[in-house]
Amino acid sequence: MKLILASRSPRRQELLAMTGFPFEVAPSPCDEEKVLRQWEQSDTDLNERSLVERLALAKATTSLREHPDCLILGADTIVSLDGELFGKPKDEDDARRMLRTLAGRTHTVDTGVALLTATFSDVFSNVSHVTFHPLSPVIESLIDRYVATGLPLDKAGAYGIQELGGLLISRIEGDFFSVMGLPISEVYKRLAAFDID
Repeated sequence: MKLILASRSPRRQELLAMTGFPFEVAPSPCDEEKVLRQWEQSDTDLNERSLVERLALAKATTSLREHPDCLILGADTIVSLDGELFGKPKDEDDARRMLRTLAGRTHTVDTGVALLTATFSDVFSNVSHVTFHPLSPVIESLIDRYVATGLPLDKAGAYGIQELGGLLISRIEGDFFSVMGLPISEVYKRLAAFDID
């Protein structure tokens, strides 16, 4: 069975490559914003874990329509603090605002994963808690330098743990790779049950 990664994220591609399983990249055409708006109207009690699992499943389901004979891996990551979701920043100012808001506090990173075939569905998630250093002249300068690279603009919470944004972190409780975008150890164990070619 062919494995399809339904994500354009280079971090997820890098992590999935660690498993040694062959895979193809075919980003899901799922409209995340539309799906989120529908859920917000119909289910106001969604918590972060349910939301991230539903988003991963929505991405995988949309991809399965295009690749019905394949094993689809869909994933999504949500950063939240006190019930507020920190998605991808709109621009550099929004990225700076997010990083300053997270400074000195512990936020939650939920990563949902969906493994889907025409006859099988496995949806799970992983939660980690990440603490940023408090704001100081050094951290302010680091935020400005990081935002100027443009790297935060395509990431939930405006940072990547595996790059310059990782220097903002003072502590992590949980799975480093899940914060990066995929709980790859758990994914590997579940993929091992399939005959992937």
